[in-house]
This record gives sequence, C-alpha cells and structure tokens, in this order.
Amino acid sequence: MSETAERDGFLGVERSICDRRWRVRPGDERLALALSQRLELPDIVGRLLAARGIDLDSAESFLNPTLRTVLPDPSELLDMDMAAARIARAVTQGEGIAIFGDYDVDGATSSAVLLRFFRAVDAHASVYIPDRQKEGYGPNAPALLKLKAEGAGVVVTVDCGTTAFEPLATAKEAGLDVIIVDHHVAEPELPARFAMINPNRLDETRTLGNLAAVGVAFLLAVAVNRELRRIGWFRERAEPDLLEWLDLVALGTVCDAVPLTGVNRAYVTQGLKAMTMRRNVGLCALSDTAGLDQPPNAYHLGYVLGPRVNAGGRVGNANLGVRLLTTDDREEALVLAHRLEELNQERRAIETRVLAEASAEAEAKLGAAPVLLVAGEDWHSGVIGIIASRLAQRYERPTAVVSLAGETGRASARSVAGVDLGAAVTAARQAGLLVHGGGHPMAAGFTVERAKLPALEAFLIERLGPSVASAGADRALSIDGALAVSAATPEFITLLERVGPFGNGNSEPRFALPDAQIMRAEVVGSDHVLCRLSGREGGRLKAIAFRSAGTPLGRALLEGAGGTLHIAGHLRIDNWQGSHRAQLLIDDAALS
Repeated sequence: MSETAERDGFLGVERSICDRRWRVRPGDERLALALSQRLELPDIVGRLLAARGIDLDSAESFLNPTLRTVLPDPSELLDMDMAAARIARAVTQGEGIAIFGDYDVDGATSSAVLLRFFRAVDAHASVYIPDRQKEGYGPNAPALLKLKAEGAGVVVTVDCGTTAFEPLATAKEAGLDVIIVDHHVAEPELPARFAMINPNRLDETRTLGNLAAVGVAFLLAVAVNRELRRIGWFRERAEPDLLEWLDLVALGTVCDAVPLTGVNRAYVTQGLKAMTMRRNVGLCALSDTAGLDQPPNAYHLGYVLGPRVNAGGRVGNANLGVRLLTTDDREEALVLAHRLEELNQERRAIETRVLAEASAEAEAKLGAAPVLLVAGEDWHSGVIGIIASRLAQRYERPTAVVSLAGETGRASARSVAGVDLGAAVTAARQAGLLVHGGGHPMAAGFTVERAKLPALEAFLIERLGPSVASAGADRALSIDGALAVSAATPEFITLLERVGPFGNGNSEPRFALPDAQIMRAEVVGSDHVLCRLSGREGGRLKAIAFRSAGTPLGRALLEGAGGTLHIAGHLRIDNWQGSHRAQLLIDDAALS
C-alpha cells in the first residue's frame, strides 16, 4: 500500500460515519507470499497470517494447534502439586470435595469440568454456586461453613476466591482446606488458603496469565489425574479421558474473552472439534433449543450458547448452567435447556429497560470523562455486566454500572483494549474506596458504599485517564482488505476460517466493500438494521448492523437506500431457515 493511501486512510476514509479513520492492517507482503507458497495456502490466508504477526516458523502450529505441543506442565504453576496431592488424598480416602463456583460461564464450565472429572475418578464431590442477588460474588463464610457441615473436607473455589480474605480466614479457622483456582489479578497479600493456583499471582513466574479459570481448572484435573495414576488409583478402575471435556473448556475460554493465543487457542480449536461429537447431552440440548443447526464456532460459543448458560446466574437459579453441563440424562437436559431459554428471554427484557436508563445517565455525564460510572436504584444485578459491556463498546471507554440498594451498590465494570481495569479496581479497594472488589484487565466487579461513589469516580478517572487517552488517540478501524460484493461467498468464508478460531488476541478478518449499493434497508427486531447490498461487478449480499437503529450508522444505512456507501464488517455464514449464504455483520460505513 502506498504511503499516500496509508496517510489518507484506506479507501480514502479519514472519518467514517462512526467517526473512525480506516486503516489497512499492516503486514509484510513478502512474508505473506512465502507463507502462501510454503504451506500451499490461498493468498488471502497468507496475508491474514502475516498481518497477525505469524511467521514461517510458527505458522504450522498456529493453523493446527494441539495440546500435545502447547499444554504447559501443570507443575509449573505455584501450589499445583500441593493441591493435586491434597485432592488425590481426598479422593482415595472418600473425603468430601465441594466445588465453589462463580455464576458466570467461566465459573459454570470450570465447575462442570472438575465435577465431571471427580465423578469419573469415583470421588465424593458436589458443586455450590452462590445466588447472585442474595450472596454476591465469591466465597462467603456462611456457605463455606455449611459445606463443611455437610461433610466437605476440601473446597475448591473456581473463578473466584483470590480476594476473599475474611471468608477464607473463617474457613481456615473452621479447619476447612480451601484450594483457590482462579485467574483474577491478585494482591501482594494473599488470603488464608491451603493452596492458590492462579497464574496472575504476583509471585508467579510462568507466563500463563491469559488463561481463563476453566483453563486453570483443566490443568488441575491433569495434575490430579497424574497424581492418582502415580499412586495406583487406576489399577482397578478406568482412567478418564480428559480430552472429552475440552468442549466445556472451549466454551468458558471464549465466553471469558481471554486472548485466543497459545494454549487458549489449542483449547478452543480442539474443544470445538469435541463439541461436534455431541457427547455432552447438555450442550446438545442447549444447541438444539437455540436453533443452532451447524458445527459451532467461537462466535456461537460467545453469542449463542454462552448467554443461555449465563441466564440462570443472571435472572434465575444460579446452578442451572452447571446442572445442564454435567447431566447425562437427555430428558433432564432438555428441560434445563428450555428453562434457560426462557430465562434468557427474560434477561433480554430486563436488559432493554436497564440499558435505556443507564444510557440516559451516561449521555448526561459523558463529556470528556475518560471513565463512565453510572448508577441506578435497584438495577438488576444480573444484567449490569452486560450493560457495562454495551456502554464500554458504544462510548469506547471503561464503564462501571452500579446497582444501588440502600447504602451500598454492587457493580460490574468493563474496559477497552489497552486499559487495565482490574488493577485499578484492586487499587481502589486498597485505597479504602471499596468494600471489596477485583477482576482482570478487561472486566471487574466490586461493592461500594453509596457515599463513596464520587470519590471512586474521581479515583478511576485519575488513575485510568492517561491509558484511556493513549488507547483512544488513534480512533482507527483496522481493515484486512477490500472485497467485491460478488466475492463474499460461503466458499470464501471457509477459507477465512483457516485462520480461526477468532476472538480476543486473534481478531476476526474485517473487509471493506467499496461502493456497495444499498438496495433495501429496514429495522428488524427492536433496533437492528437489515440491508440488501449489491456490487458494481454484480452479486447480492445480506448485511446487518446490530443495535444500530437510532445511531449515526443506522440512520446512514436507512437513509442511504438506493445510494452507495463503503461498508466495513465481518463475514459469516447465514443458515437461517436452511439457507447457506454469506452475510456481512456491519461495523462501519463511509461516504463513497
């Protein structure tokens, strides 16, 4: 690409309808050619690999990631061997093991992986998922003491526990051995525990901080299985095949939005293969209820299956997701899947109302603030995480949404690329501004006293302002290339999938369709804009801009019928009502 074209923006777009400058994703053309020739790949696949920093040495493993080559030795994580030995002792001595999980998808899948493993090795195990509304996030003392009273000698917390100082101190005093399996950012001081397996401990030296909790839980299962093998537990019983649970690992990894690089990429690639085998009856029932009639990809995990697993923890019974993912009874699975579908519809209705109220408050205080903190009375705590994500995406800045009740508020917060929100929330807790809180770079949760909201907002603005300014300095939209409407075919999309699975850390290819004619545009659903596009060289393409009605993008599409626009977005296969056609998910548009 010429220096002039780069300076002027891709296709000359310096300021799009969404106020972005279009920029071609940089890549070494000679490397792209070498990749295509050596690996016998289509030119477009070589260009996509080069633009994502994949070189000749790493291309083969990137395209065909296997756990055999990238799975770390679990023993490299601090406390892993200690935890594995303690759990193995509990298994062989018939001691009760309780899994204390978070109520989101990462927590549900982590709990499901460990429960299925414990069942397979004849352990006495159970799962406890706290009620989001009544108990809040993470371990609490009454629940831990209840588990001990019911016979648990060991409690394994998954996707939580790293900052649960007071509850875990109570558990230790009661003689309960707690093993923390988590990935949230830790503080210099760690809570009382038997062991903590967390790649984001400050004293960890292994670079595995990108793992979701379910990825850490899988490593624990590997370690415990190895220890049981060493002590002869499998002499008289079958050893489980841990790989059959990679479908659960893939689901939790994608839904927690961790980077799909390294071992995470192998988890998801191999997990998607396991999912096509349809051995997990709960996932099968969930897919069928959701109308998923094709082999799933990362998009389906994140936007079709994940929200339904989450629905129980958001607006219903918090343990429904784990029950679905661990049942082997097809009739029970179908009942649970239908219930989660109903709860997901209920969640959507609640979300619509809360989003409208939160958006109004956000608009009123937007200005130049680098961080948004909005609060409302009795906003349903089950949807505030989704609302925070929507607002952070819309306004391109870290956003915290607080549900106030009495003198305190419970909050979920989401960040933008390049801004470490979890560290800021931890710092706010250490500064005495929060009752408790924690998280990771892209997401966090906390409880705050109502009176301290102004001070917290000022703290977050001061701490995150510079990194937000740096992240937003270049409001660019990365484009992988120009594509004619007629070239957007299912066969072309199949080629692109060679570079998948796509997600955080491996961005989905985005193409610009120059001078696309808008044949028809209409609002569908509550706020989506559906278009029919045609190209100068022929061809027709269905395109949709989600949640865009009433936005500058939506208005431009609706008002542009009969005219032409440069349109940018991602290509997907549309299997609606048995069709198998390409469609474009619109991200942006510009005057042509």
